Amino acid sequence: MNKLVERFKNGLITENPTFVQVLAMCPTLAVTTSAENAIGMGLATMVVLIFSNAMISALRKVIPDKIRIPGYIVIIASLVTVVQMLMEGYVPALYKSLGIFIPLIVVNCIILGRAEAYANRNPILPAIFDAIGMGLGFTVGLLAVGTIREILGAGTFFGIQVMPVAYKPASIMILAPGAFFTLGTLMAVINYVNIKKAKKAGTKAKTLEHNCSSCSMASQCHGNNV
Repeated sequence: MNKLVERFKNGLITENPTFVQVLAMCPTLAVTTSAENAIGMGLATMVVLIFSNAMISALRKVIPDKIRIPGYIVIIASLVTVVQMLMEGYVPALYKSLGIFIPLIVVNCIILGRAEAYANRNPILPAIFDAIGMGLGFTVGLLAVGTIREILGAGTFFGIQVMPVAYKPASIMILAPGAFFTLGTLMAVINYVNIKKAKKAGTKAKTLEHNCSSCSMASQCHGNNV
């Protein structure tokens, strides 16, 4: 049980894919113009991640090592197709809003990374908890960025007006520069909090930066920069 909780906490906090590993920046910056888009993309990715981790873990001794990556992609692509069809049928407005980024979940580095780094080497249950943690971590990251951008850029939250009528929305926040500014500010704040906590505890701060030490794929890279 401790291992399962550790996998959940790892994805949600310790190795958060958005703020710690800085993965999947394309959807993070592109679809977070609103909280609705953010949570839609996050949950769609999490569903694919959970089922792909479970299937890859179950088939890890069956899939030949030489074709494991193509095998992963076939499994992930099949799951993405199912999710895409369900979203088109039941939430067409969200499906239209997310557009090309739904099929691009197939090559999301979080999903492929967890398949190679964890699901391929561990039993089904830990792989599922790993996927839940990573999926929630990604969803929380997207929602944080999307909420700030929507409130400041449109004065709404999930389409509901939350700012005073006199408030003039900062339209730049729902454009590309606003995405970079919001993400950078959030990471700076989290770094600052970590540094303050570390000073109080008299330990070294664990700042959020993209390097090999915070990447779950580091052992696969053999120290080479790509």
